[in-house]
Amino acid sequence: MPRELSAYHRRIAATNRAAIVDAATALFLEHGYDRTSLTRVAEQAGVSKATLFKQFPTKAELFEAMVLEAGGAPAGAVVDPPTGDLGAGLTALGSAYVELLNRPRMEQLIRTLIGESQRFPELRERTFDFGTLPVFAALGRYLRAEDAAGSARIDDPDAAAAQFLGMISTVVFWPRLIHGGWSLSEHETRNVVDEAVQTIVARYGAVRVQPV
Repeated sequence: MPRELSAYHRRIAATNRAAIVDAATALFLEHGYDRTSLTRVAEQAGVSKATLFKQFPTKAELFEAMVLEAGGAPAGAVVDPPTGDLGAGLTALGSAYVELLNRPRMEQLIRTLIGESQRFPELRERTFDFGTLPVFAALGRYLRAEDAAGSARIDDPDAAAAQFLGMISTVVFWPRLIHGGWSLSEHETRNVVDEAVQTIVARYGAVRVQPV
């Protein structure tokens, strides 16, 4: 039976893992998969090759860890809005999504993932909603809660969530990925979120019948 690590050794392992993933992220994004060596990652992370291999036995596993960690949201970044006001809840989650799309190096990360997707088909499937998974999950929960509360009528919350996030990313992110110099002001970005919110509310918001 393996001996359980002490709290100290768990902290050291977590610190080493974070340093390795940070170094790998910088190197993979700058040089690509083929031109990034595990030796260089270990040097940049300030750890031994043995320590690196203990955490990540192969370069493919390290690349996958880098993509999945970089594509997630920081802890506590996505909060489930209260039900009862569909427009307000969607605005909060749409704004959180924009923050994720605007994270540093997101364009580089997506380009790297696309470039290596044929090498990692399973990773491609797992990251289909790359960079949106925490928001997508929170949005799905929220839409289900609104439907259960009667303030929305949504037969397929996952489809509605994809529609909502797609309307935002199509304007806020994908042109920037393709054209590089594309940018929106804060006012323009808010308008994109507002338009997406209004569309979803118009499509799925429950119609309240006024008493006679």
